[in-house]
Amino acid sequence: MRALPRRVHHPLEARARFGARFDALVGALGRADPPADQVIEALADRPRELARLVDLSFDTPRDPAIPRPLRELVDAASAPPAWVDWQQVDAAGRLFFRAGPLGGLVLALRSLVAGYLSPAGNKPLVFSGRLKEQAPRRLAETGRFVTAVCAPGGLRSGGDGVRITLKVRLMHAQVRRLLLASGRWRLDLWSLPINQHDMLATVLLFSVVFTDGLRLLGLEIDEAEGDTYLHLWRYVGHLIGVEPELLPWSEAAARRDVDLIELTQGTPDEDSRVLTESVLRLALDAPGGGLSRHLEPLRAGLVASVCRRLIGAPIADQLGLPRAPLDLALPALTRAINGLERARGRLTPLATLGRRVGEGYWRMAVDGALAGQPATFEPPQRLAHP
Repeated sequence: MRALPRRVHHPLEARARFGARFDALVGALGRADPPADQVIEALADRPRELARLVDLSFDTPRDPAIPRPLRELVDAASAPPAWVDWQQVDAAGRLFFRAGPLGGLVLALRSLVAGYLSPAGNKPLVFSGRLKEQAPRRLAETGRFVTAVCAPGGLRSGGDGVRITLKVRLMHAQVRRLLLASGRWRLDLWSLPINQHDMLATVLLFSVVFTDGLRLLGLEIDEAEGDTYLHLWRYVGHLIGVEPELLPWSEAAARRDVDLIELTQGTPDEDSRVLTESVLRLALDAPGGGLSRHLEPLRAGLVASVCRRLIGAPIADQLGLPRAPLDLALPALTRAINGLERARGRLTPLATLGRRVGEGYWRMAVDGALAGQPATFEPPQRLAHP
């Protein structure tokens, strides 16, 4: 039998529980994204032009400055698969904005933190310095990406969501190229950087891991709504280069993939803890002042408590997140949120108000984090220092 990659843990249990799906996801560790990699090779000497050329490919598709691999990539992204249901895509976007500030908490303290838990999957972030050294910028761009794909019309041909998704895809390909050329990447330990398995994992983090986190905080999301939200992210996964056969069709199937990945990825390492601390620290970096300094321990306890609830006590303990008295108050807060959710479901004006509040929250959160600078999604030219 062919040897398994060293990053795969508990293979016997995983194969017994998940059967052929285990073999499919393990095989995906050895595959990257050839169409995006070809674009990066064509523009290897001018990576700063990638984001501009993506926009040019939509706005002036026959411009001679656009290399053929990029034109082909954009042409493919401009022809949605027959399975895309635009009513579901629009409904999924409304769900995202309805979540408002709770969505911000879940995105940062569950989806992103869960992505740092894999000792192999977190290494591209570590080597690129995209989080530890550039945390505010990277998280602001993540917020811009998610809001763009969920905005009305964002995933229609030429929409901001499509453009940004392709820029992120090419950013991944550039990081992959830099890592493989660096002499520092351990294929034997980590498999290919930003491989198909890890790309699928990212789609799951932004879809079913996100909606399950909203449920933990008290939002009412039934199975049909969860499947609808996954549908949007299934399309984003298609655009970002995940192979079609890897993308699940339902929340139930997606949740099984999450369980499989969690079982086989191993326990969090020191990089997991450092990356998590970077996210938690951002939640505490409000404008200063004497009052802010006095409140910092309270705010730190609140952030840690919410994160513990969202990722679970066992993982939180592995990450070294402290327990706090606020842990005991969160169930009551969740019940209060759930009560508001039930009222929202009965009163249309309250539902409309909630969605508008959510849209305003995300505009303020993303624009504030970007501090007046555009989110360019420019690929890095070099890796961070060791």
